[in-house]
Amino acid sequence: MKKTLLLIATLLLAHAASAQLKLRPDAFPPVAESIDAKALTMATTPAQMANWNRYPTYSTYVTMMQQWATDYPAICRLDTIGTSVSGRLILSMEITANHTDTTLPQFFYSSTMHGDELTGFVMMMRLIDTLLRGYGNNPQYTTLMNTTLICINPLSNPDGTYNGGDNTVQGARRYNANNVDLNRNYPNPFATAKDVLQQENIAMISYFDRHRFRLSANLHGGAEVMNYPWDTFTSLQNPHPKSAWWIAVCQRFVDTSRTYNSNHFNDTYPCGYTAGGDWYVIDGGRQDYFNYYYNCLELTMEVSTTKMLSTNQLPTYWNFMQHSFVNYIAEIHGLYGYVSVTASDSTLGTVTGSGYYENDSVATLTATPADSCHFVQWSNGATDNPLQITVAGDTALTAIFAPDTTGPSVGITAYETADRIDIRVQHGCIVVDAQQQPVHIFDAIGREVEPCVQHPGIYLVKVGNHPARKLLILE
Repeated sequence: MKKTLLLIATLLLAHAASAQLKLRPDAFPPVAESIDAKALTMATTPAQMANWNRYPTYSTYVTMMQQWATDYPAICRLDTIGTSVSGRLILSMEITANHTDTTLPQFFYSSTMHGDELTGFVMMMRLIDTLLRGYGNNPQYTTLMNTTLICINPLSNPDGTYNGGDNTVQGARRYNANNVDLNRNYPNPFATAKDVLQQENIAMISYFDRHRFRLSANLHGGAEVMNYPWDTFTSLQNPHPKSAWWIAVCQRFVDTSRTYNSNHFNDTYPCGYTAGGDWYVIDGGRQDYFNYYYNCLELTMEVSTTKMLSTNQLPTYWNFMQHSFVNYIAEIHGLYGYVSVTASDSTLGTVTGSGYYENDSVATLTATPADSCHFVQWSNGATDNPLQITVAGDTALTAIFAPDTTGPSVGITAYETADRIDIRVQHGCIVVDAQQQPVHIFDAIGREVEPCVQHPGIYLVKVGNHPARKLLILE
């Protein structure tokens, strides 16, 4: 009986596994939505976007991106990723207060590679505006912009969005001008290469080549679900190596959104997130390409069940998700540590190696003494120079320098100076027979210390007007 039950259980498990392993066709077909009953009010000027309850015309969108760059030159720059097949601009706003710091973690938001999925388009424009206006006023935004390069591309398929003309989103469609689905056109790391990459995707790949994005998200519409890699496989077939991290990140995004609307992100999975291939398997998706080839943790965000919201609903959806969008940017700092390297005295030497490093990477720190000075050690006791450390979060180290001095450097606990002043160590204390002369004792970074020193190391003993003598205490 037990053998029979075991056999039945085994067969049931095998059947369940085979059902999950089976590759499914595209379960989310590109069905056009009816827009007859929708309010699709267009903004023909930037001023008409003030309440964020309209879709911008193409010229309004470009003008607003250019105007932000003009109004906030210290904290943003406008870059052109490339152009579409029809010659429309694919723009990215690069936001940071530290454009010259090449070590900053780099983050990327992109939206609307399916041209009729427009919720993310307006959300990302509004996110740009919110961050720029909040710098110096909102502590969270200010910190993010001081410590991160944030790049936002609100519209990556302008030909699809403005398929009906530059002045309307009526007629917007999923595909680019060549009738190609851009999210099925990236090289698949796990299958044969695509025959012809579309111009928009070639430009996006080139943009990634110019950066080192570590975390990104690609906004879509038509469902409400966070979709993490892989898209090419089910999670049972080939789980992403950071799937546990992805689940935690997705849960935080969804939980934050649900504090403002408890029904958000529940139309596909009750938890609000899934591995891409567990929802449905696709070939040629952007998410897998950038995760695999660029070590960029990219997530697909399906942010609204309706692909093209009525314009009067846009502010409501922003209220659901604005905090989740900002918090997702901040997730990048869990992947990095900041290494702060300083000199004990900047007149005695300099150091290099400060900056942001990915956790588990190796940072090389170098101490360079000034003339007539020498490197003693690092504040953690290490004496290697250069010093290599494995980064595991924020780290602060100080390079200790000291001036060169005359006199012997010895590896014993006592010696006599040339002018017969007796210096010795007894019970952990430096004892000086100074013949009534004043005695001062300094540690390796120039701080005066008491005769009973606490640690082995190099000490300078200054007696009266005599030259300082160097004493090396080993134990």
